[in-house]
Amino acid sequence: MAPYIDPLIAFVSANAWLAYLTLFLAALLEAVPVVGSVIPGSTIILALSALVPDGELKLQWVLLAATAGALLGDGSAFWAGHHSQREILASWPLTHYPRVVAQSEAFFKRWGPWAVFFARFVPPIRAFVPITAGALGMLPSRFYAVNIPAILIWAPAHVLPGVMAVSLLDRYGVFEHSGGSAKHHWMPLVIAGALILGLAIWTIRRRHGGGAIEPARPAK
Repeated sequence: MAPYIDPLIAFVSANAWLAYLTLFLAALLEAVPVVGSVIPGSTIILALSALVPDGELKLQWVLLAATAGALLGDGSAFWAGHHSQREILASWPLTHYPRVVAQSEAFFKRWGPWAVFFARFVPPIRAFVPITAGALGMLPSRFYAVNIPAILIWAPAHVLPGVMAVSLLDRYGVFEHSGGSAKHHWMPLVIAGALILGLAIWTIRRRHGGGAIEPARPAK
């Protein structure tokens, strides 16, 4: 796999701005209702953060890209709901996902402003709570007072595991004797680990009936 990984590493090194843009968009799209339920934003962020230890990407810019994307995504969803009020919850495409909209409303009504904080860490309602909060009349000042601290915790929680995993493997000499291009074999390992973890979480949630985002079936 190294012949394919080395060109990728070289490309990212020469085009770091594209990796930062990808991080930004991954974090932003995770906050878009419906879209955020299918975009593997967390996996993308974890995989690209693994490029930090060897210097292909800078930690501060990775954190900034993820934070900025999440802030813009959550903020845009909130303001869309704030301006349209409850009408947006009964419009396309949300009308195809009544169960998740209902879950988001119930979550918000139960936890109040704290729902915005907790939802940042709970897919799939992460993509629905900001717009729901706006639609249900949450004040912008209260939204940002909770949303900003949540994102400032969420971004490092998604970035640092990939950085630390590769740093530890490097520190304990896992790649020390591999030499040449094999040094970057950790890249597919990190991606595979993220995918396996994501699949395990998805399976557990499916078995408990709370994870699937599926459009409502038309009445016969």
